[in-house]
Amino acid sequence: MRKQNILLVVVIGIAIILAVFFQFFLSEKADEVNTEITELVEKYNKSCPLKIQEGIRLDSVSLHPERVVQYNLTLLNVEKETAEINIIQDEIQKSLLSTAKANPGLQVFRDNDYTLNYSYSDKKKAFLFDVKILPDQYK
Repeated sequence: MRKQNILLVVVIGIAIILAVFFQFFLSEKADEVNTEITELVEKYNKSCPLKIQEGIRLDSVSLHPERVVQYNLTLLNVEKETAEINIIQDEIQKSLLSTAKANPGLQVFRDNDYTLNYSYSDKKKAFLFDVKILPDQYK
């Protein structure tokens, strides 16, 4: 009976030591990833505003809780009052999904299951729509 108690204490002790070790190791890796992503977002923002293609300007990028990165963009040739917003949104969503799957600059977000949120405004800064791409959509 005493051998069983000693064995049980040893097994529990090893389990606790392993749990603490893995918690520390995983926490350290998460800190490295967070630092890398924070630096990447800061780098994006230093380049803003940035014309990323004809008629589209990247205004800023921000990190949000729960692994969300948000891109704030302006459609330079669009006015909310006269635009066919649903058509524009559908076309942009298709384009963003293929970009999220293939763009090497987004690899760190793909590797760490970030949600990509794109918020679009018109040339007068009026909000148009958001496009949200979840990790299971781009993997």
